[in-house]
Amino acid sequence: MEKMVYFYGGGIAEGSAKMKNLLGGKGANLAEMARMGLPVPAGFTITTEVCDYYWKHDRSFPETLEAEVEAALKRLEEVSGKKFGDKDNPLLVSVRSGAAVSMPGMMDTILNLGLNDETVEALAKNTGNPRFAYDAYRRFMQMFGDVALGIPHHDFEEALNKVKEEKGVKLDIELEAEDFKKVVELYKEIYKKAGKEFPQDPKKQLWIAIEAVFGSWMNERAIKYRAINGIKEGELLGTAVNVVMMVFGNMGDDSGTGVCFTRDPNTGEKVKYGEYLPNAQGEDVVAGIRTPYPLEKLNEILPDVYKQLIDIMDMLEHHYKDMQDIEFTVEKGKLYFLQTRTGKRTAKAAIKIAVDMVKEGLIDKATAVMRVTPDQIDKLLHPAFDEAEIKKAQEIGEGLPASPGAATGKVVFSADEAEELAKEGTPVILVRPETSPEDVGGMNAAEGILTATGGMTSHAAVVARGMGKPAIVGAEEIVIDEEAKEFEARGVKVKDGDWISIDGTTGKVYLGKVKTIKPQGLEGEVAELLNFADEIRVLGVRANADIPRDANVARNFGAEGIGLCRTEHMFFEGDRIQKMRRMIVSKTVEQREAALEELLPLQKEDFKGLFEAMEGFPVTIRLLDPPLHEFLPQDEEQMKELAPQLGITVEELKEIVENLHEFNPMMGHRGVRLAITYPEVAVMQTKAIIMAAIEMVKEGKKVKPEIMIPLVGTVKELKYLDKIVRETADKLIEEAGVDLDYKVGTMIEVPRGAITADEIAEVAQFFSFGTNDLTQMTLGFSRDDYGKFINDYIEKGIYEKDPFKHVDQTGVGRMVKIAKDYGRSVNPELKLGVCGEHGGDPESIEFFHKTQLDYVSCSPYRVPIARLAAAQAAVKFKRGKFVNYAD
Repeated sequence: MEKMVYFYGGGIAEGSAKMKNLLGGKGANLAEMARMGLPVPAGFTITTEVCDYYWKHDRSFPETLEAEVEAALKRLEEVSGKKFGDKDNPLLVSVRSGAAVSMPGMMDTILNLGLNDETVEALAKNTGNPRFAYDAYRRFMQMFGDVALGIPHHDFEEALNKVKEEKGVKLDIELEAEDFKKVVELYKEIYKKAGKEFPQDPKKQLWIAIEAVFGSWMNERAIKYRAINGIKEGELLGTAVNVVMMVFGNMGDDSGTGVCFTRDPNTGEKVKYGEYLPNAQGEDVVAGIRTPYPLEKLNEILPDVYKQLIDIMDMLEHHYKDMQDIEFTVEKGKLYFLQTRTGKRTAKAAIKIAVDMVKEGLIDKATAVMRVTPDQIDKLLHPAFDEAEIKKAQEIGEGLPASPGAATGKVVFSADEAEELAKEGTPVILVRPETSPEDVGGMNAAEGILTATGGMTSHAAVVARGMGKPAIVGAEEIVIDEEAKEFEARGVKVKDGDWISIDGTTGKVYLGKVKTIKPQGLEGEVAELLNFADEIRVLGVRANADIPRDANVARNFGAEGIGLCRTEHMFFEGDRIQKMRRMIVSKTVEQREAALEELLPLQKEDFKGLFEAMEGFPVTIRLLDPPLHEFLPQDEEQMKELAPQLGITVEELKEIVENLHEFNPMMGHRGVRLAITYPEVAVMQTKAIIMAAIEMVKEGKKVKPEIMIPLVGTVKELKYLDKIVRETADKLIEEAGVDLDYKVGTMIEVPRGAITADEIAEVAQFFSFGTNDLTQMTLGFSRDDYGKFINDYIEKGIYEKDPFKHVDQTGVGRMVKIAKDYGRSVNPELKLGVCGEHGGDPESIEFFHKTQLDYVSCSPYRVPIARLAAAQAAVKFKRGKFVNYAD
């Protein structure tokens, strides 16, 4: 550290806005405003490197720091014409924190430092205002005692209130100089009772305050704030300390303090927004001691100052090219700027400001896209709870936030009950230990889903996201008693029919009804911003959709095709499940084919609906993936009911169910393995896809079918199925006499498939990475059970993040890169996409962009998020030759 202290003021500015990492946001922007010639009180900044040193060296300072601070203090005395600790003309300072990232209110500040029993008299004499001087003194004693010495804040408040009661007044401004003198004496007693000494030496005050501000970097609220906002420990060096000449807003009616924004932070409207408090210091506004006036009040009291403020607000916004949050003080009719920073804003305001600033020529489209977070887009697309209502609600549980949005409804414990009540118009929350494909009707009928087990890519999570339903999974503190139709959580029993509210964005469960606010659709500024994103991004964005309704939602949200249609979901609708079950219990190929023939026209209509919704865009249809046991009941009572309908005995049905039982079905008889055993299923599905496409072509419409074979681990599996699919498709196309192009590809979800991708690419025309299963098989984690231990792994630093939520770039990511490199070495035209849940995760999307994939596919309601995230990745990383996976 060659230089630890940077000065600004008196025509000097050693720092600038570009030095935020070293000077913190506050120090860098004060230096920048000084460079601009704005009225900023002079001061100096001790760097964030000193904070880092302080915590790494057992709370000690570098040897030369004291000399640098002394030199800066001398300079400050010269600029101000006052002397620190002087009995005749004392200099007072504020000591304030300021990290590179804005952390409002998280760290400590001390104002009016330098006051003692002698300097307070000098201040009173010099200003001719003893009331002001003693008000400043009592404020300093209270702040210093609270912040630097840990004396409880309320002890000081009690003493102040005692003097107000004796005087018979309610507000601080109604007290006189003599009253504040009494307060000072009472405060001295508080110090004594606490066993603390109030230092009369200003130099001692300064060093204690500097240490207190550095110490506040590691206070509980600052640590929590960084954790909530995803700021990792070690990512920032620490806080800077700003020592600034005091200017006083509490010197009478021609003085005051305020906070203002260059635009409305709630709506984004281009209007000046803020508050002003006459005869006060900034802490009065922040602490809510007095109710401030709207900013326009300043125009009534001091119109010239108001005009100067407005002019400089415009200047600052144009200089920083973003909405500014500004703190200012007026001292005896003179305006001072104490801080400017990028203003925090609502999701709605962030989008409006970004789009408006492009139209105003302040920023370009790439900058606008980077100004809005994917989370902010997400918030506008899903219902959210009213913030005021949520504060009053009783939280009874928490799980994994699997699908965003807020929902309120009556608790039901079965999918059937959910459907029945929903038909009557009753909103319901489906509560299950976990969901299965058979629950899909109830899930669709419910307002939201809550499961006690499962992870971020469990059935409940994946399906809920696809439906745009709020969902919480893996809420293990919720103990469900299905027989009694109730669950217990945190000592609260919730019965069938009771009201609960769930927040799929936070994972929290609340008792009773909580009011929701409807989301904004893709219109206005949101649509404009996403159009900017589409101009910039390189990655395509498709949707995972199984039915036309979902496909239409996806198109409305800007999807450029379907990257995954899960055909198994189609078999659970209406009486289709019976036809599917008839096929499963068939004993001969002929019987199976007869049952499949009944399903064929139904599947064909499904696919045609998807093709119509996505006209001209590719539709990737995955052949049947799950094991057959999922289509059969496991309960004996259900078997007794079903067996006669299938024309077999209960014993025969039991035997079939037992034979289909697998110890590890996720790695069992499913996907391509099922099609190899029962190729007639693949034939029927291929026929349905191609027949639907042929009908579209005959109607003069564009169609791009892509047939995807799941779970391929060896090229021989793919060759076997590819031959069957192509023979079936080509025969139908020839008979129809139409010109129809289709593609056959595979999902890369088995590690062997990834590392033999050069062989597989000789047959496949496209790869789609099924990162849910690829993560499961590469890590050896069951995605339905990992929730029990993943938090331990994250807390102990073994995994940084949930690998099912954010792609594991080191392990799974390497598999993706291997498959990409090997695949394209054989077939440079090979199309590469992602259809796992990571396709909707911004962090993962950035990785897929850098890895040079062609598209991502995600649930319909995450399409806008993916569009923005893909554009942000393109702004941050220009696509070129990516490093080899082994580097």
